Amino acid sequence: MLNKIVIKMRCNHLVRVVDWETETLTLRNIRTTVFIREQQVPVDLEWDEFDIISMHFLVFNNHREAVGTARLLPDGHIGRMAVLKEWRGKGYGSAILKKILEELRGRHMQKAMLNAQISAVKFYERFGFQQVSGKKFLEAGIPHVKMAILLE
Repeated sequence: MLNKIVIKMRCNHLVRVVDWETETLTLRNIRTTVFIREQQVPVDLEWDEFDIISMHFLVFNNHREAVGTARLLPDGHIGRMAVLKEWRGKGYGSAILKKILEELRGRHMQKAMLNAQISAVKFYERFGFQQVSGKKFLEAGIPHVKMAILLE
């Protein structure tokens, strides 16, 4: 059973909701750097039909440079969350996730779901996400688990 948790975090990073068609270059650059180059995700697995129907988020550093992204599918699935390596551990991923959860609450969605890389499970748990099943699975050759959170 998932717990309902309300997370209050202070974060001053600018996160914007952006249009896929307008910001394709920026979104693709971040995801190419993190997923394709760094994590060796095959190109044909990274780009799919869901980008055009998803809500996209960009987070910016103090110089107004985009340093992270994520997407939200219409059904409440969070995915393609990536922060450039030199900006990790500085609150940018937290800022994106907080903004996504605010968006979902604003839509009166009851649950958010995601497939978390094993290395990111603790990050999502800090927001109240819980593993839906203990079964690990491979996605693009990287071990993942399914996680979810009930929203208020």
